[in-house]
Amino acid sequence: MLLDADVLPAHARGCAILGAGGGGSPQIGLLAALQAIEEFGPVPLVDLDELPDDALIMPCGMVGAPTVSLEKPGNGWEGVWLRDRIEALTGQKVAALMCTEIGGANGCEPIGWAARMGLPIVDADGMGRAFPEMPQVSMHLAGIRPDPCVITDERGNVNVLYPTNGLWLERLCRSTAVAFGGRGVTSEYLMTAEQARTATVRGSVSRAIMIGQLIAESADDSVGKLLDAVDGVRLIEGKVVDVERRTTGGFVRGSVIIEGLRGDSGRLVRIEIQNENLVALEDGKVLASVPDIITVLDTQSAEAITTEVLRYGQRITAVAFPCDPIWRTDKGIESAGPRAFGYEFAYQKVEDIHELA
Repeated sequence: MLLDADVLPAHARGCAILGAGGGGSPQIGLLAALQAIEEFGPVPLVDLDELPDDALIMPCGMVGAPTVSLEKPGNGWEGVWLRDRIEALTGQKVAALMCTEIGGANGCEPIGWAARMGLPIVDADGMGRAFPEMPQVSMHLAGIRPDPCVITDERGNVNVLYPTNGLWLERLCRSTAVAFGGRGVTSEYLMTAEQARTATVRGSVSRAIMIGQLIAESADDSVGKLLDAVDGVRLIEGKVVDVERRTTGGFVRGSVIIEGLRGDSGRLVRIEIQNENLVALEDGKVLASVPDIITVLDTQSAEAITTEVLRYGQRITAVAFPCDPIWRTDKGIESAGPRAFGYEFAYQKVEDIHELA
């Protein structure tokens, strides 16, 4: 498959839905990718099985607060600068790029970088969604080392970091992104195609495209058709009545309160945010939580609304659906479950919560 102007809008739509509200603005990512492929040509999407075992895979994406990216987008060459430094460090040629996370802009912008390099994108990512912290990737769970990590910005500043573990990766990159002005572009967890076959969430780019095409082709009940496709549940249909959002420490943190409409009249649901939607609560009861995917949709179009553009009065439907199975393992829950974000309750699968309700 070629990622071109016909495919990319559906891909961006799917990335927004998989992103759980995070990953940055899919529209900005889409525009950047479209500009690059118009100038340099479409990007091949390849399966990891198509690459030699020793092919070097470069995961890449943005780190920082999504609100910053609305005002300070990249210049399109950050991925090239990462590639050049990685090749100088390793003495190997990068064979393909991989989105660190499939969510939001981070599922789209690497396509533009790949176009500029004439390289393919692999049909995989490190999350199957978006998470706020850098070690919350499948490569970390698989024991892939995070170093060397290369981080750059739109001015061409480049730092090479050698974190000893995922915790230090997060600390060092987050502080560097803050110094860059709240946004950086990174590559870490370099691996071979052989390693990537068992250390990534495979098929995630194809899944984003499928979801985006489904929404585009749905003339009516787009939300219902989406839920059928992803085995999701409808948490509430309503309107946004309050948004509290602040950018601090390289994250967007806050919450949104949704007042029910129609059949959900009289209900109030609160969604708590750290770049992504973490937890949905109603009267103290958990409706869904990380690592499952909580996404806020426009009720009519089923287009996802990312956390940085939520605002009072929007008519929305909040939905939740299962994460990739890797996040439901003991290691996955420890890394990205509710307790990893400071909540004092254990993870329950979203389908189990609503089956019991």
